Amino acid sequence: MEEKKQVQLPENAHRELKPGETYQPILDPAGKYTEATPYSVAVGLLMVILFSAAAAYLGLKVGQVFEAAIPIAIIAVGLTGALGLKQGLSQNVIIQSVGGCSGAVVAGAIFTLPAIYILGVEVNFWQMVLSSLLGGVLGILFLIPFRKYFVKEMHGKYPFPEATATTQVLISGEGGGSSAKTLISAGLIGGLYDFAVATFGTWAETVSTTVTGWGAALADKAKLVLKMNTGAAVLGLGYIIGLKYSFIICCGSLLVWLVIIPLMNLIWGADVIDLMGTGVSQTIGQMAPEQIFKDYARHIGIGGIATAGIIGIVKSFGVIKSAAGLAVSEFKRKPGTLDEKALRTEEDLPIKTIVFGVVVALLCIFAFFAFGGVVNNVWQALVGLLVVAVVSFLFTTVAANAIAIVGSNPVSGMTLMTLIIASLILVAVGLKGNAGMAAALIIGGVVCTALSVAGSFITDLKIGYWIGSTPKVQEGWKFLGVAVSAVTVCGVMLVLNKTYGFTGDNALVAPQANAMAAVIQPMFSGGGAPWLLYGIGAAIALVLNFCKVPALPFALGMFIPIDLNLPLLVGGAISWYVSTRSKDAAVNTARQEKGTLIASGFIAGGALMGVVSAILKFASVDLYLSDWAASYGEAVALLPFLAIVAYMEYASLRVDVQRDDV
Repeated sequence: MEEKKQVQLPENAHRELKPGETYQPILDPAGKYTEATPYSVAVGLLMVILFSAAAAYLGLKVGQVFEAAIPIAIIAVGLTGALGLKQGLSQNVIIQSVGGCSGAVVAGAIFTLPAIYILGVEVNFWQMVLSSLLGGVLGILFLIPFRKYFVKEMHGKYPFPEATATTQVLISGEGGGSSAKTLISAGLIGGLYDFAVATFGTWAETVSTTVTGWGAALADKAKLVLKMNTGAAVLGLGYIIGLKYSFIICCGSLLVWLVIIPLMNLIWGADVIDLMGTGVSQTIGQMAPEQIFKDYARHIGIGGIATAGIIGIVKSFGVIKSAAGLAVSEFKRKPGTLDEKALRTEEDLPIKTIVFGVVVALLCIFAFFAFGGVVNNVWQALVGLLVVAVVSFLFTTVAANAIAIVGSNPVSGMTLMTLIIASLILVAVGLKGNAGMAAALIIGGVVCTALSVAGSFITDLKIGYWIGSTPKVQEGWKFLGVAVSAVTVCGVMLVLNKTYGFTGDNALVAPQANAMAAVIQPMFSGGGAPWLLYGIGAAIALVLNFCKVPALPFALGMFIPIDLNLPLLVGGAISWYVSTRSKDAAVNTARQEKGTLIASGFIAGGALMGVVSAILKFASVDLYLSDWAASYGEAVALLPFLAIVAYMEYASLRVDVQRDDV
């Protein structure tokens, strides 16, 4: 039997290009490849249905949302290989891209729409479907003009951690060799490691300074605490992000947890601070540091993210201007005028199609708001449309930027800001009570899904860029995936509400939606928003920008819990260490690339076993060693964590650039 040739990404796939240098993807841009076929589209849509239902089901039932892109890529590689299909790589990209709609639409829907049931307002099934569908379509359309900027012009400047891991999974199916063996080995190690933590509680998933007596006293008296996630997947994510961005993210986290939270306790420890009119009865001093973060300090991160996004929009004005100029020039071009034929890998959907699609989508959103029972009159519908159009367009680039840097979309923070802005505006134009809350949630659902889909789609497009897919093929089929996912997610949500409910005993968890409901309810009952905290976050972002420090990753650090940020720094430090030990640049590059394979394996294994763990929890299969975990979990957690750190470092350094068998 003929052995497959080993497939690897080019050496310059993850670094900035030198002057005059070009990136040559795996699939020849001048060649023709089978991409969107009945097989790839059908399997992609099947993945959409299965993973949309599973993600919505598990996310709402057990409060755990898993990322579907990597499991779908693994299934695609397995199916295509088992069937022995030719040109499997090009088809697998489409399967992953279409199937990836599931995670994006699920996140957009379950962050907002369950709040409809929680607040007891009346919204029907098709209103929820249209909220997700129109938001998803808008997110795709708004992102496409920025594809070249994020995936080509910023090549090597952004780490794209999730896209990196997914790409490694996809190309592993194209041959054997050391790369595939390394990826599989790391996937098994990372998957079993995370499975042991999540399912059995063999050691604690998070270690905290409160495990010691002095640490517990500091947390209680000074509200000073440090926490670190010990998962293999998060460690791998940090490696791919790299030391620079990991360090900036951690600086944001450390500012919140070591300075802001203790300072709030020092100044207002004896006071009850109710910034949103939600009836807070505890003083700051009575709260745990985690509660202070959730109720107060995290809002500083939201303000920082919003301001960093606006700064980014201003800085990328040239990109926006060029995209608008392209649209105008195409509309002015006379029929029959031919442009120089672009390479296949540079072909997006025509800008006329994009502009026409945006106009149609906005008209549909207006009609939905005005005549679909969302608001009371045309004026309120216009206001809602303006909020959706402006916020979705502006924050689309923020979502893409965040995914490109840390692989995590701060969509919940941006949606929370959108809900507050929308609520204030809707109250100002006369919408109050249940009708106002329903309108705000539908508008928030549209925006949330738009941002979630945009962030997810930039990952798909980067994968396609690295491999050599045709962008317009990915873009065209993405709309169908979003439509199928929207119907599936809302159908599952409807069934779950009737079966379990979102309020009362044994209700579904839906933590993000509960947070959204808690924020907007007082807004329509005379409450307010934590503008002071948003303002502090905005001021921090402005100072960082003045000091030439990237504000968005810093603000993400303030928003994302510290236990998920500290392991990023460890992974980033490993990446720096293994890529700087040798005086030979070729050896350093080879070590860096092998480490990337190991990190991708950790992420892939952790993602896949995370799904298994969530299913076991939902099925009430309790294998958790509660007594052991409570007594010894944190005490022993650092030992296995240090072991996988050592494995990642040792295996990455064991590279001989003259051989391909290590």
